[in-house]
Amino acid sequence: MERVVALTGGLSPITVIRCALGTAVLLALAYSARQGLPRDRATWGHLIVAAFFCNALPFFLFGIGEQTVDSSVAGVLNATTPLWSLLIGLALGTERGIRPLRLAGLLLGFAGTLLIFAPWQRSGLTSWGALVLLGAAASYAVAFAYMARHLTGRDTAPLALSAAQLLAATGLTTLALPTAPAAPGVPTLTAVTAVVILGTLGTGVTFHLNYRLLDDEGPTTTATVGYLLPVVSVTLGAIVLGEQLSSRVLAGMVIVLIGVVMTRGRERGPARRVRTA
Repeated sequence: MERVVALTGGLSPITVIRCALGTAVLLALAYSARQGLPRDRATWGHLIVAAFFCNALPFFLFGIGEQTVDSSVAGVLNATTPLWSLLIGLALGTERGIRPLRLAGLLLGFAGTLLIFAPWQRSGLTSWGALVLLGAAASYAVAFAYMARHLTGRDTAPLALSAAQLLAATGLTTLALPTAPAAPGVPTLTAVTAVVILGTLGTGVTFHLNYRLLDDEGPTTTATVGYLLPVVSVTLGAIVLGEQLSSRVLAGMVIVLIGVVMTRGRERGPARRVRTA
């Protein structure tokens, strides 16, 4: 939602400074926790690759796609990330004999998301913008698999890693500024506020939580968090804005929650030790 407000409020896709704001938040948290950024070149090389697929590329693609695609359609396409993650995990062999219950949970969660957003009632599902958003969702899945293989479970604490990755993403976004389309107008106060919220909370704090979950649970389970976003969104809309929840939306929310619980039904390997300093 914040992305849409920013784009319609005078901010072009590439100038949405969510990476920089998120970096500032995480650097401050890492500094307060006395966690230093990685220093070896190999880790930074992996961070640049991860930043491209997890931050710079999907942020840019969502900014482009949401100019022509309804937000409900965008929400459904974003929710395909767990399915992409499952396919990639099976292809790479990182998903070890996925249980039928967990597979059913992934599919059920996506079905619940469809029920909440009802994309068949919206426009843009078969447009080029939808294809762009589908690429963004797949990019997230690629990034999660890469991060799980090359970055998590090592000597650097997740907070420092997440700060470093957003710092790398900020650099990549800055390099792309000369190719950015011109802003459609003077940014509005609403657009600036939306970007601040998106950058500090939606990118900074949430990205760190994703890193912790990725370290503890793996790529596919981390991706299923996307199923919960529409549930939170419609709940806040009802509480804050007084929006009505139809029986279809309520049923979708229940289905999503059941599906997410089912995805947790997997065997756990030995706990990995994470250093916090």
